[in-house]
Amino acid sequence: FVFVCLLPGPVKAPLLGSGFHTGVGKESRAQTLQNGKRQIQQLGSQLQLNQHCLDTAFNFFKLVVSKHLTRGRRTEHVIAACLYLVCRTEGTPHMLLDLSDLLQVNVYILGKTFLLLARELCINAPAIDPCLYIPRFAHMLEFGDKNHEVSMTALRLVQRMKRDWMHTGRRPSGLCGAALLVAARMHKFRRSVKDVISVVKVCQTTLRKRLTEFEDTPTSQLTIDEFMRVDLEQECDPPSFTAGQHKVKMQQLEQELARKLDEVEGEISCYKEEIETELEKSRPKLRGIYAAYAKEIDPEVEEVLSSTSDMEEREREGENADLQAATQHLTQDFLCQVIQEEGGQGKTTPEGVYSQEAAPEKEGTGVHSQVTPLSSILGKLPSTASMGLQETFRTFDKSEPSEEPN
Repeated sequence: FVFVCLLPGPVKAPLLGSGFHTGVGKESRAQTLQNGKRQIQQLGSQLQLNQHCLDTAFNFFKLVVSKHLTRGRRTEHVIAACLYLVCRTEGTPHMLLDLSDLLQVNVYILGKTFLLLARELCINAPAIDPCLYIPRFAHMLEFGDKNHEVSMTALRLVQRMKRDWMHTGRRPSGLCGAALLVAARMHKFRRSVKDVISVVKVCQTTLRKRLTEFEDTPTSQLTIDEFMRVDLEQECDPPSFTAGQHKVKMQQLEQELARKLDEVEGEISCYKEEIETELEKSRPKLRGIYAAYAKEIDPEVEEVLSSTSDMEEREREGENADLQAATQHLTQDFLCQVIQEEGGQGKTTPEGVYSQEAAPEKEGTGVHSQVTPLSSILGKLPSTASMGLQETFRTFDKSEPSEEPN
């Protein structure tokens, strides 16, 4: 056990070494402000901001530190938000995307920090005028000697877009890209959509949408000379309002078309029923066995038809049996006639008898059983005894059994 004796007198804090000092729990405010001022100077020099903008940004940073808004946030994000807040209030041609590229930070993270600081410091950041970015983007597109002319034409186009309410709720870079593309074509410069996109940092869909919205305005119907000389007094409705009205009209048209289609389908169904009724009346009634295949038939009629078909089948079977009997009878007569002719020619040898008897068997098995016996037709046939062949057959029987005629 270790016993600690409490002695009276002041207690000194223990020293942890020459590099550590107890009682210091966090970095001093002066140190924080000094680091912030150094980072503001570095970023400001890269953005080419004047000293007045840098001093204003440092004042914003001191307010943020005093309100303890740096807790839980990275210092570089807070400093970038302060610099962009100065750019918005002073109207410099800088975008939040420029700060994002310098710090290699997601632009949406910086935007979230900027909105938080603007709300907490009660600073109303004005909307950015797209005209601020036209000279910068025109210089990056390299129009050469006509850089000023293209820039002025693009500025005129942006002013016209603003009067037609195309800038409300839109990013300024998209309007600048569309205006610069149209101005380049007006001054016979071949700048593709990809070239403009790489400068203004918007996607292709956004740029084409801005061009489509400008195409729907009356200004797009003017020639180049008319556009440079004439300013139309009328103003168009905002594109979102026009799209909403168009959507409502389309819904009304769809409802009206659906109602008309329902009415037409009702009339068509009525006509269809009438046509089917008339066809049923004018359709000839089937008779015989084919009536069984009709769609609507009474059970009694179906039974009568089935019995009639059975009787017809039986009659056909009887006719087939009669035909077979007649065929057999004719075959028998023909065979008898052949046998008589053969008998008249004197073929009375046993070999002839066997050949004559085998012939009917080859013609049909059913005919042989009904044929008239040969003995009644040919009479008494000569035997082996009368022909003197008995001894020959006996000798033959000793070596091999012989067959006797029937």
